[in-house]
Amino acid sequence: MVKQLHVIVLAAMLTAAASLGWAQGAPAAPTPAPATPPPLEPYTYDPEGRRDPFVSLVARGAEPTPGSKTSGLSGMTTSELMLRGVMQSRGAYVALVSGPDGKTYRAHVNDRLLDGVIRSVTPQGIVVMQEVNDPLSLVKQREVRKGLRTAEDGK
Repeated sequence: MVKQLHVIVLAAMLTAAASLGWAQGAPAAPTPAPATPPPLEPYTYDPEGRRDPFVSLVARGAEPTPGSKTSGLSGMTTSELMLRGVMQSRGAYVALVSGPDGKTYRAHVNDRLLDGVIRSVTPQGIVVMQEVNDPLSLVKQREVRKGLRTAEDGK
């Protein structure tokens, strides 16, 4: 009886294998490849007059970060500039200024600063036309005077 049961189970298994294509020498059916999703297009933002929501509002109107500054006179802001002296060279005045790095530079008329331009150099000091970087301000430029200290100023 047990032997007959084994034969019946074996016959059932062979029948199932034959119906699935697992019979002797039968090639296995290829499995279908999973469908690949279409490539995603890069996202672009069209503001249409609105502000970009991914741009920080904190950085607007602030001074540039120290990493973006260049070296020398063109990398200094008007507030960082300190007038050390004025000398005359070839009929024109030249200002001796120092910056936060402790170095002294020669500044001539029309030399560019990070936030302005030197408009004039006189024996009393320099005049810088500073560009105002405030979106709420009606004034876009202002005149900044940096003068030399005299003996009377120190008393």
